Amino acid sequence: MSGAQAAVVILYHHVSDSTPKSTSISPERFEAQMDYLEKNNFKVVPLLELTEKLRKGEPLPDKTVAISFDDSYVSVYDSAYPRLKKRGWPFTFFVNTDSVGTSKLFVSWDQLREMSKNGVTIANHTTKHNHLPRRENNESNSQWRERITVEITRAQEKIVQEIGTAPKILAYPFGEYDVDVQQIAKKLGYIAFGQQSGVLYEKGDLQSVPRFPFGGSFTELDDFIMKVNTRPMPTKKVSFYSDKKTEQKNIIVKAGEKPWLVLELDGAAITKKINCFATEQGAITVEMIDNKLWAQAKQALAPGRTRYNCTAYSGEKGRFYWYTQQWLVTDKNGGWTYKD
Repeated sequence: MSGAQAAVVILYHHVSDSTPKSTSISPERFEAQMDYLEKNNFKVVPLLELTEKLRKGEPLPDKTVAISFDDSYVSVYDSAYPRLKKRGWPFTFFVNTDSVGTSKLFVSWDQLREMSKNGVTIANHTTKHNHLPRRENNESNSQWRERITVEITRAQEKIVQEIGTAPKILAYPFGEYDVDVQQIAKKLGYIAFGQQSGVLYEKGDLQSVPRFPFGGSFTELDDFIMKVNTRPMPTKKVSFYSDKKTEQKNIIVKAGEKPWLVLELDGAAITKKINCFATEQGAITVEMIDNKLWAQAKQALAPGRTRYNCTAYSGEKGRFYWYTQQWLVTDKNGGWTYKD
């Protein structure tokens, strides 16, 4: 267990005092977080260095961080880029290509080309930044698959056209995916990233790679310090159940349901130390059955994005094992009622 290493990908959207607070971090707090990494001997590496290790199933280096940004916002160019360039640190910018150059809120292709020449990786965030798991009205599964495939493929082609190259990595818009979206990403050859918290793990799912998002109420330095020092929960298998007898394959559930998350881990001892929490619910039910951890929310899930966070003290000062599972919750009829 002590050999489980911890390469962390951190995620930002806006670095600004004048953008929506829910997705923003102030330049001062961003700078403080970068100062912490530098003063505490973290190695900041290109995300592609970590994804290559993931593809090969290789162990990931401890105290290593990759920095990423989503959504094509110009504050990345104006505020984050000069700060990271000064430090000589690489980062990845996931861009939704249809937004690039459309207004002062978004970067231009000239700005992206400049960034690319200075060590920034420009990567795929689809064309339109849609909620990928959602079907449109009267859309068949085959039509949906074709549409999503086009949104990913055309974004990749546009980046290659404008930048000259594009890696086979993808960030899901809003961090939303389901089993079908993951299958499309896998078929197209992408390693794909969500927005659920967690640490990279060589045995993890390559189409639901976690990142720690920082913005809104999650910008405090103490929170940042805890998360970048986190270790990966050493999962052997992750399963979902609608009840204790019925396994379900997808992470989309209906409002009012309380799905079970089942974790089978490398090493049974850690299982007994885990505590789990649900979004806006606090601590939730945790049971041990046949050396597997079963976790379930105490209250019915409401429409929106909900997460179960499971953590356990690693035995090292200030370091925890961490696993997050995202659920996408529809209304009781299976319709999408929440926005953003």
